[in-house]
Amino acid sequence: MRGMPKTSARLLALLSLLQARRDWPGPLLAERLEVSARTVRRDVDRLRELGYPITTTKGPEGGYRLGAGTQLPPLLFDDEQAVALAVALRTATGAGLGDAAARALNTVRQVMPARLRHRVDALQVTAVAAAGPSVDPAVLAALSAAVHAREVLRFGYAAADPPRRVEPHHLVTRGGRWYLVAWDLDRGDWRTFRVDRITPRIPTGPRFAARDLPGGDVAAFVEARFSGRDAGGAWPCRGEVILGLPADVVSPYAGDGVVEALGAGRCRLVLGAWSWTGLAAGLGRFDAGIEVVGPRELKDAFALLARRYAAASS
Repeated sequence: MRGMPKTSARLLALLSLLQARRDWPGPLLAERLEVSARTVRRDVDRLRELGYPITTTKGPEGGYRLGAGTQLPPLLFDDEQAVALAVALRTATGAGLGDAAARALNTVRQVMPARLRHRVDALQVTAVAAAGPSVDPAVLAALSAAVHAREVLRFGYAAADPPRRVEPHHLVTRGGRWYLVAWDLDRGDWRTFRVDRITPRIPTGPRFAARDLPGGDVAAFVEARFSGRDAGGAWPCRGEVILGLPADVVSPYAGDGVVEALGAGRCRLVLGAWSWTGLAAGLGRFDAGIEVVGPRELKDAFALLARRYAAASS
């Protein structure tokens, strides 16, 4: 926090700290701001005069808490917060919130000081990932509320399908699309639903006790579902081969496979995939001699691909 002699900059830093956690001991605030405890008390009084509801907490050292006021003054951002907000809103286009994000950035920009506004305007960010389908912010809000309240959710999904009944667990964004991870009550299994295809039905259902998501990590769970792995992250098909390439050549392209050097330009590779033909095709990309160790299903998959490739080349 060095280099902030001006009172206005110090007040902004103090407000930022108060927003970051519920309770702040007075001495710790003074240490973070590199000022005296008396200066902290004086700055807190200034913020109160500006309308910020800061209460004093009891304790051996005393402290402060920023209350949830009904009419807070306009939001204030320091330089780092302004840059982070601008990046988040500019890249939200790839998550299907382009129009809403652009309007939000324009609104926030108008209340920023000229110095920060110029810095945000100079920040040009391009999201390389392909933009996903547009998502209604009202639908996101409804789904998020059901997740937070742990209330059974009913929604229309595909036009020909009956309404779905689920226990919503988590909202996830991946590859420019929004997904709802939920326990499907009618199918008795965990499912992922594209949010842009969901039409929530009102009202929501009864509250439920949250189930444990397989593996406990929602990001890992979603990645496993999209890659074809099971809930525990294991591939349904896993085989072992010996490749006519050194281990250090194979390792960078083996993904989550296990590579073992055998010497003389050879290595052992244990790899998984969503199907046996998919695994055989993936192993063929190494452009080297392949000896199948097992299982038999992998050998059969290579034979099937050989016949297909032979037919394609004729």
